[in-house]
Amino acid sequence: MLYCLPNQPTNPPMASLCLNSLSLPPSSQPRKLTDTSLSSSSSSSSSSLLIDNNNNNNIHSTPGALKPIVVNGDPPTFVSAPGRRILAVGDLHGDVKQARSALQMAGVLSSDGQDLWTGGETVLIQLGDILDRGEDEIAILSLLRSLDKQAKAEGGAIFQVNGNHETMNVEGDFRYVDSGGFDECDDFLEYINESEDDWDETFIGWADVSERWKKDRAMSRSYWGPWNLVKRQKGVIARSILFRPGGPLSCELARHPVVLVVNDWVFCHGGLLPHHVEYGIERMNKEVSEWMRCLNENDKTPPFIATRGYDSVVWNRLYSRDAPDLVDYQAKQVSSILEETLQAVGAKAMVVGHTPQTTGVNCKYNCSIWRVDVGMSSGVLNSRPEVLEIVDSTAKVIRSKRDSYYELQASAYT
Repeated sequence: MLYCLPNQPTNPPMASLCLNSLSLPPSSQPRKLTDTSLSSSSSSSSSSLLIDNNNNNNIHSTPGALKPIVVNGDPPTFVSAPGRRILAVGDLHGDVKQARSALQMAGVLSSDGQDLWTGGETVLIQLGDILDRGEDEIAILSLLRSLDKQAKAEGGAIFQVNGNHETMNVEGDFRYVDSGGFDECDDFLEYINESEDDWDETFIGWADVSERWKKDRAMSRSYWGPWNLVKRQKGVIARSILFRPGGPLSCELARHPVVLVVNDWVFCHGGLLPHHVEYGIERMNKEVSEWMRCLNENDKTPPFIATRGYDSVVWNRLYSRDAPDLVDYQAKQVSSILEETLQAVGAKAMVVGHTPQTTGVNCKYNCSIWRVDVGMSSGVLNSRPEVLEIVDSTAKVIRSKRDSYYELQASAYT
């Protein structure tokens, strides 16, 4: 049986392509946040659990003393992760090599090439913009999903928030797609058509085989020769199918929020403002997710407050830019807006990506805002990876091994 994805009028005209009998995530049903293939029996007093209050699934981990991780919202919006080490990783933009380097440096990914989770009960948050400017975007998405499955088995978890480049691709805006990104989409569509596994296993497996597909593609370039334009058109068509609202990769992105609150820290790509909180964080997350899943046939417009405009959640740069001519009263205004936002959420600090920080991960406004996009992708600044670590209310920056741990205005919150 074939599953055909119909054309959407909001995307470029194209031929209708079909997927094989993969069990793709149905757009009419909410995606589960937990790995239901693991045990869902009642908990014991010596085990850590991840509890999804929306789906009533408990995931057992290895024995430990920490309290369970509790997730509220679909997609996840409020997370309680008592006693966990929390890591925040900024924009990755299609560079899977740099992504692996950052995760290995932070101690959550094995360095033996097996892509094994080594973080135990750590909670990792990726701040969005995995897409565009690089050629291994889907491989990164696949890697993080695989690691999330492994982490949950040990009492940890991985969360992602969507950035402006995720929402742009769902809208069909491919202006920043690397040529290799189109090639990966073409390969991935062929890969899932050939797969006999269900969607989850197929998607998770891409991280393991994507490099081989890339090498095979490079060897076949001479075969295409003057037909490379046709090859590129195939890549554009494949990307449109995968990322259009209701498409398989759009549904994958729909699993993730645009704003995530973990304990008393807020994580989002651009920046949260008071009117966003007033509108409703969970409401924004739900509306963006439903748009990505194409659940509302009568309204296919992306939610403006979250995804469009200079002050939307994924585009806002208010907290990330340090204009040289910023006078004191303007800085005080920004600080006041940040303070008002955090008070409205009941949080102590916010972590954002979106704007590359040439000085590395840093904080401002009495360390109420942390900026973690360092432009590590080779398609941006190709800078050395850096990761923000939060342990026992103390934040510090993890840089390269040669620098060990580097504390940058480390702040303790009580």
